[in-house]
Order: sequence, then structure tokens, then C-alpha cells
Amino acid sequence: MNIHEYQAKQLFRDFAIPVPSGGVADSAEQARQVMQTLSGSAWVVKVQIHAGARGKAGGVKVARNEQEVADFANAMLGRQLVTHQTDANGLPVNCVWVEEASAIKNEFYLSLLVDRDSERLIFIASAAGGMDIEAVAAETPEKIVHVKIHPASGLQPYHCRQVAAALGLGKEQQSRLQTIMTGVYELFLAKDCSQIEINPLIETDNGNLVALDAKINFDDNAVALHPEIAALRDASQEDAKEAEAKQFDLNYITLDGNIGCMVNGAGLAMATMDMVKLKGGAPANFLDVGGGTNKDKVKAAFKLILSDGTTKAVLVNIFGGIVKCDVIAAGILAAVEEMHLTIPVVVRLEGTNVELGLSMLAESGLGLHTAEDLNSAAELAVKLAEEAA
Repeated sequence: MNIHEYQAKQLFRDFAIPVPSGGVADSAEQARQVMQTLSGSAWVVKVQIHAGARGKAGGVKVARNEQEVADFANAMLGRQLVTHQTDANGLPVNCVWVEEASAIKNEFYLSLLVDRDSERLIFIASAAGGMDIEAVAAETPEKIVHVKIHPASGLQPYHCRQVAAALGLGKEQQSRLQTIMTGVYELFLAKDCSQIEINPLIETDNGNLVALDAKINFDDNAVALHPEIAALRDASQEDAKEAEAKQFDLNYITLDGNIGCMVNGAGLAMATMDMVKLKGGAPANFLDVGGGTNKDKVKAAFKLILSDGTTKAVLVNIFGGIVKCDVIAAGILAAVEEMHLTIPVVVRLEGTNVELGLSMLAESGLGLHTAEDLNSAAELAVKLAEEAA
């Protein structure tokens, strides 16, 4: 789960990570009012969306007076902002963050995330922070330092000194960096984060270190343990179908093909999409209905697959272990009948009660296609989708 920058900065404050003074606004007049509470001679107005590269896309402005603050907020609010991290439609701008402009001496990069290879948390830092950090990672990876934290010992002062040395910080800044790294580490553990990123972490003209930006991702599997974090969710920043899928506990990701896939199990779903591609087709989605699915979840899955009108065929690939094949068959039949489905549906069932499930499909009179294995099922789905297109 992602949150907005202004929400992340509030969490930073709670854990003693310094951030610029600022406030959030959802109208031009409110942006003007926020600016009036701040000191300085310049202010930064930043659109709030769940994507990076906002500055390069025109979503960040340094304003010199109240009118510039209000004009920029008015121009951005209510529009879709497209960055290289969004799709072609962009994301809706519902609010902006207004903060005091900072006097920047140096820009750094700092993040904490899970390194699954070593089973450790890992700090990643670079003296070459800012908007072009992706280019640094690709072209000069030697400028990036990695510091792994053993879970038994936790973050230690020498970890912080190692990062400070890589950033070229003096003794006074090393102490400030340790405060920030400690706050990041404690926040990560306390809220079950999956990533915390500060880009840039700046050194100001007076030697302070400040988190100029803030990005936090949370482990979806742990959000239920933190209702205060779940309350920060902004569904408007999510794919509408993916948000709806979460309500039914379905794992759904929109893709750009025309063959809808409904599968139980993430590994089987990946294999199914690979087979569709191998046969010359393109999957319209990733959809894992889970091991303990039921008739209602199957119906909801079908509605998701067909909701955008681009799907030309549906491929159902179910291995009945925990879930029984007759339950899946009942859900398929209910969905087809309720939605008056006209596009072809190919079903491959295997496992518990497979004979009953297949007989239910065959006797339905709804013209559903069945296949004995994934290879033939994918081949048939691609063929039928091409004919329908």
C-alpha cells in the first residue's frame, strides 16, 4: 500500500525525521492560506499523487508570491498528471502540498527496504541524490552504497557512520544522519513498511539535514494490523478494478491484452499467462482467486475481467486442491448466466471433484469450452480470441 508525500511527512515527524514546514490543500484558496502560515520568501507547491517523477512532469513549482501559489494549485487540482511512472492516463490530482522552500547545499539519496536475498533490511544511500537517481543506478552504480542490518543486532552507530562516510558528511552531519536513520529504521519496524525512500535528503546552507521528499510503501499483508495506516489509503490513486478486487480478496492486476485469465494460485497464474504468450496471445490481466475461493468470488472475478469491454476470450485454469472444481463450475455458470456472456470461455479444471465440475459445465447448455490440459486450453483461448477480434 502506498501513501501520499504529505502523509509520509507526518509519519516522519512522529519519528523525529526533520521535514520542511508545510501543509496540504485541496483548493487554490486553501493553498494560499497554507502559504500565509509559512515563513520565507519562496514556497514549493507539489501535486500529491502516488507516483514519482512529478517534478519532471510539471507537478512541482517554486512560487515567489501568494498569487503564484494559488495559480499553480488552481491549474493542477482536478487534472490528471502523467509521469513516466504512471500509465498514459496519469493519476488524479486531488490535493497539493505547500511547504517552505529550502536552501539546498547538497542532495543525497537514502532508502530502507527488504533485501530478500540476504533476508535483511538494507539501507541504500548515494551522494548523487535527486531527480536523476535512476540514471545514477544504471550508469554509475559504484556511487551507491548498501548497508545491511542484521535483525538480531538492529541498526548500530557504525552503520550510520558507514553511510555518512559514503555521503561525505562531516562530524556534525554524521550525528544528524544517525538521528534520521534511526527514525527511518524505527518507523519501518513499527508500521510494517516494505520501503521508505527519501529523495532527496538535503544538506541545507546551515548544515542541517532535511527530508525534502518522503515515500513510504507498506506491506499489504500487515496493513490490517495498523488501522491508522489503512485509513491513509487513497483509492482514487489505484486502478479501479484492482481496488474493487481487494474488496473480494482477489489478487488482480490490469494488463493490456485481450484474453482474460482466472486462475487459483499466483504461480499457476504466472504459468498460465506465460502459456498464453507462448501461443501468440496476450493476457488482459493477472487474477489469482486464491485457494479458498467460493461461488461469489468467482462471479466477482468474471465481472472484473469483463468490465472494460476489451476482453475477447476468457481462460479459466483451476487446480482443485482446497477449492473444489464443482464450486468453481457453479461460480462460472452463475456468472455466465447473470452477465449474459457472449464471448468464448475456455475452462481447464483439475483436482478435487473434477468430474462433477466438468459434467456441470457440459450439461449447462451454455456453450462453454473445456480442455484437458493447460497447453490445449491456452491454444484454444488464443484461437477463439483472434476469431472474436
